[in-house]
Amino acid sequence: MILRLLLGDQLNDAHSWFQEQDQSNYLYVMMEVQSETNYVKQHQQKIVAFFSAMRNFAETLSSKGCQVYYIKINDSLNKQSFEENIKGLIEPFSITAIHYQLPDEYRLYQVFKNFKSIFSLEVKAFDTEHFFCSLSEIAELGKEKKYYLLENFYRHLRKKHQVLVINDKPLGGKWNFDAENRNKWKNQVPIPDVVYFNNDVSSVVEDLKAMNIETFGKSTSISNYPKSREQALLQLDYFTTHLLPHFGTFQDAMHTDEVWLFHSNLSFAMNVKMLSPKEVVQKVEDYYRTNQDKVGLAQVEGFIRQILGWREYVRMVYWNKFNELKSGNFLEHERTLPEVFWTGKSKMKCVATCTQNSLDHAYAHHIQRLMVLGNYALLMESHPDEVDAWYLGVYVDAIEWVQLPNTRGMSQFADGGIVATKPYISSANYIDKMSNYCSSCSYDKKTKTEENSCPFNSLYWHFLDRNRNRLESNQRMKMMYALMNKMDQQELSKINERAHFLIEKRNL
Repeated sequence: MILRLLLGDQLNDAHSWFQEQDQSNYLYVMMEVQSETNYVKQHQQKIVAFFSAMRNFAETLSSKGCQVYYIKINDSLNKQSFEENIKGLIEPFSITAIHYQLPDEYRLYQVFKNFKSIFSLEVKAFDTEHFFCSLSEIAELGKEKKYYLLENFYRHLRKKHQVLVINDKPLGGKWNFDAENRNKWKNQVPIPDVVYFNNDVSSVVEDLKAMNIETFGKSTSISNYPKSREQALLQLDYFTTHLLPHFGTFQDAMHTDEVWLFHSNLSFAMNVKMLSPKEVVQKVEDYYRTNQDKVGLAQVEGFIRQILGWREYVRMVYWNKFNELKSGNFLEHERTLPEVFWTGKSKMKCVATCTQNSLDHAYAHHIQRLMVLGNYALLMESHPDEVDAWYLGVYVDAIEWVQLPNTRGMSQFADGGIVATKPYISSANYIDKMSNYCSSCSYDKKTKTEENSCPFNSLYWHFLDRNRNRLESNQRMKMMYALMNKMDQQELSKINERAHFLIEKRNL
């Protein structure tokens, strides 16, 4: 009997493993282990969504005639690690070989790589057959400096996979419509209702309680994250038909009354591989080609860029630059993460709204993660290790291959510029431009040094002043430093004084 190990983010029933007619010689093993629940403190809804989807996938495989051995988190024989649980199955099931699909996280990649020295059996690794780029392909792409610019990487994949191109030329004459996708949402377009699945996950919740698994965030026994491919396909259909027509226009917008806006919320389903990026991109492109009276090219390109472009790009960076990303602290930040990240309580309306949404739903869209929460953590000089751990734990779609480059690179600039060409920081002006947060905030968005001045305003200029030696020569930062150089020195001194006060205070 050959043991085929499946991870919680390998729920792909289209994999070639499951296309074989004769499944009699395979034992599919899935397990819930504390080595995965406890490596960082995680949102309750994240663990529950994973375990619920895993259990459903195991049932689906069984119904198709596969032999499945599933180990729940509270099973009495659960040794709470992959290798120890496998050891316990070798003799009872007469296991002759161990097969696994390549993990997407470096941490597990190393664990599984050691199987060959642990087990005196054949150990063989297989591709997950999920991404546009295989690991060998991204290793090759990673050798060329030009592909560390997203636009080069994105155009390369667009041409290779013939997405929104005609004769290798971009549809509509432009590769990127990002300039058209930066609008504030002012209720000018009604937002359709969210797709709710209302999955009963109370049994999973009880199992976690029985094992005293420590979590944070809002607990729930009803999950609205898909637990099956069928539900994920419903979510994809709904997004394409109802949300895509306005996605691009408002993809950067934020609003106090809206958690999801026009975002697809498909990242969890994709990251656990219920949906493949290829089918999602194909679905969106096909919809555009047959419904150009309903959806514009800018909406479609903006969405496809996030998947074919950014999603594949950060994975390429992750595998080629893991060590630099994981250990990077370019700005030498050493402070603890502000308490608001755990409580959701702050006088800053933008920070409070985005953290509370994250704690309530295990979700925030990319601008909330980057330009509000990431911006705040960065300007408050939080240690990137702490920022990493929070982002990896709080979001239901957070798996390290996608989280680390986004957080440590794009958000915190801790890598010194591998992922982003400049730090993504802002004052209140950007937040006000893209949201309604400032209109109901107790802080004044227009002033810098008063007692009720928006903290972002002084923190922003303090960051630039503190990091002048590191950043002033950066071509994309020259305009901001030119403005700062014209600033009255007494004013700058007051700004720095207020910023120091806020950074020490921590709870704003």
